[in-house]
Parts: sequence; C-alpha cells; structure tokens
Amino acid sequence: MSASPMVVLVHGAFADASSWAAVHAQLKDEYTVVAPPNPLRGVESDAAYTRSVLDQIDGPVVLVGHSYGGAVITLAGTHENVVGLVYVAAYALDEGESLGELQGRFPDSALAANLKFAPFPIAGGEPGTDVSVDPAAFPEVFAADVPRAQTEFLAVSQRPLAASAFEEPASAAAWKVKPSWGIVPTADTTINPDVHRFGFERAGMTVREVEGASHAVALSQPEVVADVIREAVRAVAPVAA
Repeated sequence: MSASPMVVLVHGAFADASSWAAVHAQLKDEYTVVAPPNPLRGVESDAAYTRSVLDQIDGPVVLVGHSYGGAVITLAGTHENVVGLVYVAAYALDEGESLGELQGRFPDSALAANLKFAPFPIAGGEPGTDVSVDPAAFPEVFAADVPRAQTEFLAVSQRPLAASAFEEPASAAAWKVKPSWGIVPTADTTINPDVHRFGFERAGMTVREVEGASHAVALSQPEVVADVIREAVRAVAPVAA
C-alpha cells in the first residue's frame, strides 16, 4: 500500500455527490479524492455499493460520510482498505442500532415536521416510500448558512432516502476498529447536534465543533471540513505505509 491514503467522500440523504464540491476543491491538489454516488436505498445495500467502490481502489482510504452517509461508512468502513473514518454532521451507529433508534433518544430537529413522503416502484414487490424535505423549508432546515440562491436549487434537486433505511439495524460498527474523527455543526437543524455528540463520544472520536454551522457544513465551511480530513490523513498515513 502507498503511504498517502485516497479520500472517499460519501454523501447523505437529500443531496448528491456534488455536495462535496467545495471540499474537493480544498483537497484536490493534495490527495486523490473521489465522491461516488450513494444510492440512498438502504443502509446495507448502500454500504455494499460503497464497498464495491473500495474494491476498485489499490491502496489505503480515509472514508468520509456526511449525515446518513455516516451510517453507510459505519458498515462499509470495515473494508480492509479503510484506515480512517471521518463523520461530518453524521450518524455513528452502533452494531444492531438503527437510525430511528439513535435519533429517537433525542428531541426532534426541525426536519421532522418538514418531511414529505412519496411512493416509488419496486420491481416484483410492493411500492417503497421515499422521504424528502419540503422544498419550501429546505433552505432553512438543511443549509441556513448557505446562499439562498444555491439552496433553492438544492431544494428542488434533492435526492430522497428510502424510508425503510430508518429502521434498518447496522450489522457492524467500523469505528470500533478504525480511528475516527467527527464534526459537529452546532446550528444543525436537520439532525439534532446532540445525536452527533452522543455517537462521536461513544466512539471515542477526535471531535471538532463548528460554531453556528448548519447541517450543510461541507458547503458553508469546506475549509474546516477539509482541515479535519487532512488531520485524519496525516494521522493514519504512517500506519498505511
């Protein structure tokens, strides 16, 4: 394995890989960075897809997850190529725990009252249910510190998450065996910041709080997110050599 890990960025619900664009711009001259699509169909299946991406990488990886992407990297991070994990405003599930269980221990965020539900077809089976954010509420709920013109487009281009993902228990917890870092945006109104704090503290992560940042901290303060990723890469690079 080479000494310099690749950075793999996994986006969360209600977004796509372009949500990492500003972080990529910060890191691209220092590291090889990829941001694969996250299907948003279920924790296990999305983790399997992410592992298929990792299978194609010849060398160590620092795996970064935003929001629901944290649940995905919690499973996919057990891959042998992964040498470090970074959770950005993300869920850090324990083995056997679901998103709904973790979130249910804390007061609801503003997101809960602004969700929309719609059916989606499943070949050969009953329709599933997609969850998205009411576009009218999206700018304030998801990205209050991002320019309004940008968030208005994000609101109408968001990618929904399958509702079943909220009840799916995690089959592994990679943070138990991989060094991990966490970023808590203190003004997150998509996920209660205490959900982040609880999961990160339980995992023994190195944590940075970003005062006044929204859930979309990777867009509003990409330099801070990139700095934590650099810290992770520097910390694990000697191990990967």
